Amino acid sequence: MEKRFTFKDFFLFAFLSLLFVTLLLAMYMVDRQWAEMAKMQGVMQEQAEDIRSIRGLVNGLDQRIRNGSVVSTSAQGGEMADATPAFKRAQAAAGMPGYQRGDWLVSSFGTGLKTITPLVSSDAYAAEVQSYVQESLLTREPETLEWLGLVARDWQVSEDGLTFTFQLREDVKFSDGEPLEADDLVFTFEFIQNPAIAAPRERAVLDKIESITATAKYEVVFKFKEPYFNSLALAGGMAIMPRHFYEPYLKNPETFNQSKGLLLGSGPYRLADPKGWTPDQGLVELQRNPRYWGLQPSFDRLLWKVIQNDAARLTTFRNGEIDSYGARPREYQTLLDDKELRQRTQNFEYMSPTAGYSYIGWNQQNNGKPTRFADKRVRQAMTYLTDRKRVIDEIMLGYAEAAVSPFNPRSKQHDEALEPRSFSVDKAKQLLKEAGFADRDKNGVLEDADGNPFEFELVFFQDNEDTRRMVLFLKDLYARAGISLIPKPTEWSVMLDLINNRNFDAITLGWTSGVETDIYQIFHSKQIGAGGDNFVGYKNERLDQLIEQARGSVDEAKRMPLWQEAERIMYEDQPYTFLMRRESLVFIDKRIHNLQITNLGLNMGMVPVEIFVPGDQHKYSK
Repeated sequence: MEKRFTFKDFFLFAFLSLLFVTLLLAMYMVDRQWAEMAKMQGVMQEQAEDIRSIRGLVNGLDQRIRNGSVVSTSAQGGEMADATPAFKRAQAAAGMPGYQRGDWLVSSFGTGLKTITPLVSSDAYAAEVQSYVQESLLTREPETLEWLGLVARDWQVSEDGLTFTFQLREDVKFSDGEPLEADDLVFTFEFIQNPAIAAPRERAVLDKIESITATAKYEVVFKFKEPYFNSLALAGGMAIMPRHFYEPYLKNPETFNQSKGLLLGSGPYRLADPKGWTPDQGLVELQRNPRYWGLQPSFDRLLWKVIQNDAARLTTFRNGEIDSYGARPREYQTLLDDKELRQRTQNFEYMSPTAGYSYIGWNQQNNGKPTRFADKRVRQAMTYLTDRKRVIDEIMLGYAEAAVSPFNPRSKQHDEALEPRSFSVDKAKQLLKEAGFADRDKNGVLEDADGNPFEFELVFFQDNEDTRRMVLFLKDLYARAGISLIPKPTEWSVMLDLINNRNFDAITLGWTSGVETDIYQIFHSKQIGAGGDNFVGYKNERLDQLIEQARGSVDEAKRMPLWQEAERIMYEDQPYTFLMRRESLVFIDKRIHNLQITNLGLNMGMVPVEIFVPGDQHKYSK
């Protein structure tokens, strides 16, 4: 007999379904409540630790009053951190009409980050994130470029320029509540110097330092092995790593070396979980550090979204989902003519005083053997074949200038007699002929003496449209001289692996720059080994000598001629074909106020933070 589905059965089924859904919702709500309770417990624990710390300070102050040993706050370096010169510009911004703390600053990264762990990371994006989290003893004033105390309240330099003594502020804490003391600077140096830690670049930079010693709880002494022109910047600019957080990784250094997001410091922002960031999140988010010793920054959060495609990044900016957009020259004028976009944005077009440069690096060693690019005549020929003027005019639309060397053409390091090599197929062919390359089988392609065709792969970042267009343009130019360029568009993480393994023919990338550029870690032969930045395997004994002499000269009048001679050698040797310095073409949401172009560039990413969103324009909540 067939069993029929009755109204009673339907009612029972509906009741059971409703009960099941209710149970699921209840479980979800319980999970959320537990998560919120755990979060609140963490906050309460932080507050309890801070209260205990305050009680300790009060008890200590009470004892000092009884002993009659209290000194004025001005003698201690100032009770209010924001009264120090380093916070002068940020303090002025806080006094502007409409200023109110809150809102988020949302930016984007054009490539995915493999890691944001200090020392392990090697890209500018990770360095940008770290600059908001970890601090140094000193910072530069963006207009005068003079050094100002940050974590250091004062410092002295010995007459011979080899010893730097810093007195630290006593009110600085890391974001987890632990105090920052002189011992943390000692640890930072020792941690970097440990060969088991993957920090070859930093070891190369800190090679001039003989020792760092804590002479008191809040006093640290840097001793240099020999005079170094950038000693104060080296000592004062070292990012401070907390001993209590990073020291446990010395038991298993590889855990640190392979880490993705171990980031803790004393800066104005912090990771919600200083051990929990991973690349698969697709973004980096920093929260305001409630324990920050200095002037609290304006934004509650800083957020960077990873958007590797240029078109997608522009669409995201148009939709108001990110606050800034670096325009490509080809789209810049179109965006300027976009009335709807211009109503809510402001634009800046400038050549940064510390603008870096793009280049093509010619790998001179591969698998331990010299390549065709080991011959400087071949490298010179490749530069003659690279029509930088047309690249700048047709691809960059004039928003760039040809680069001659690693040195900014407006710096004292630059020899004004040097001009960018002009495009010349004839000169290139002559040099290639001298180097043994000829079209032996008359097929339009050059071959070496063994009949091997002159072809090579050029590695470039696959999601940069301007670079892609430039590579295709160069492919046609090189073909006229009988050279076959094979474009190799590559993901960023893969590019880093190719560089680390020295496994490429040629690569196009860019380096950032500074007020005075130290080229040791990029072009000195000691940096050819694994982890060094001389990944093209370039060697020149005289250049090595000049770099060492220039770095050891504290007298600018004597140092600059040494840099200029070094520049002339690089101009002759062409370890890179130095391409160009690009002009910045930036659109920024109008809600961002107090934007200024300084002698360090646009103050968009400067710390201490001096930009803000007026209260009536806040877009996000905590």
